[in-house]
Amino acid sequence: MERPNIDAFAGDWALSRRIEDARAGETLTFAGTAQFVPDAAGFTYIEDGLLQAPDRPAMRAQRRYLWRQGAAGIEVYFADGRFFHLIGAGPSPAAEHDCAPDVYRVRYDFIGWPDWRAEWRVTGPHKDYVLRSEYRRA
Repeated sequence: MERPNIDAFAGDWALSRRIEDARAGETLTFAGTAQFVPDAAGFTYIEDGLLQAPDRPAMRAQRRYLWRQGAAGIEVYFADGRFFHLIGAGPSPAAEHDCAPDVYRVRYDFIGWPDWRAEWRVTGPHKDYVLRSEYRRA
C-alpha cells in the first residue's frame, strides 16, 4: 500500500518498540500509545509509555511531534516547530535527519496498513542504535 493520507493516522494507536543500542550493548523496550490529535494545522503526535532497560526499573517516556500535510508528503516537525523529516510517497518511504555529528535515517513500512512500522538507524560518534517501532490501531 502507498503511504496513507495524513487523515488516516487520526486517533489512538498501540505502540511497541525495541531499541538495540550497539554502543551500550543492550536492548531496551517501550510499550505505550501514540495519539494523533487534530490541531489547527494538522496533527499533534503524542507518545506516552514505559521504557524498560535491562536491570533497571521502567521509566515513563513521552515525546511530541507535529505532523503536517505538505506538497511532497507528510512533514514532521519537532514540538518546538523545527523541521524533522518528510514522509514521502510510496509503501516504504525513507528520510534522513542530520543532527550533527550524528545522522538519523528512517524507513517507514505501510505495506500492512493499518498496521505500520518505522525503523530508525542512528549513527555517529555519540550514537549507534536501531529503533524499531510497530503501530496498531488501539
